[in-house]
Amino acid sequence: MYNSDSPIRAELPSSKQLFRSTVLAVISAVVLLVAVVLPADYGIDPTGIGRVLRLTEMGEIKKQLAAEAAADAAAAATAGAPVQAPGATVGMASANAAQPPARAAVAAAPKEPAVAAAPKVEWRDEMPFTLTPGEGTEIKLKMVQGAKVQYSWVVEGGEVNFDTHGDAPGKAISYEKGRAVSSDEGVLEAAFTGNHGWYWRNRGQANVKVILRTRGDYTDIKRVQ
Repeated sequence: MYNSDSPIRAELPSSKQLFRSTVLAVISAVVLLVAVVLPADYGIDPTGIGRVLRLTEMGEIKKQLAAEAAADAAAAATAGAPVQAPGATVGMASANAAQPPARAAVAAAPKEPAVAAAPKVEWRDEMPFTLTPGEGTEIKLKMVQGAKVQYSWVVEGGEVNFDTHGDAPGKAISYEKGRAVSSDEGVLEAAFTGNHGWYWRNRGQANVKVILRTRGDYTDIKRVQ
């Protein structure tokens, strides 16, 4: 009635062969987990292979983005307002509403001369770039331990979240983090020989332009997509 032939016993794999295949599959899965999945998704690199393949850096960025998203969600739940409305803006609006218009104008006026009187600095490099809503980017400097770099960056059209950090094989450090910041400046001193720089992310609803200016002791500067 049926034309299909049942396999004979000799053609079927033995229990020993099945067990060996299962063991090999488990070992392969463990190797992939340790060498690829952990560095790429969680920034955990016990073997060092992820750092060589640049997977660990990807995992660290994913962890940072996940932490930012969780912090934004927690802030929104506490404030009961949209994430993109920074607390500083709300506080300023409340302060201006509490005082007469004439006094508010007088209080804001002294800030303008301070910006105009800022000393002119001759920068070594200037790197402008645009971030769309939700986009992030990173710029790194190659520095030796103890080297110092003077920097200044400003955001046009909004605010960004940032993380000033450094990394090298087997080493990582975060110097400073900020949320909803429109500018920053200072001196970055390398804690060890390696890559040191900034990561920015646009959490707003519109495109922003970031301009980074640097000068000091570094041999290379590059933008990491």
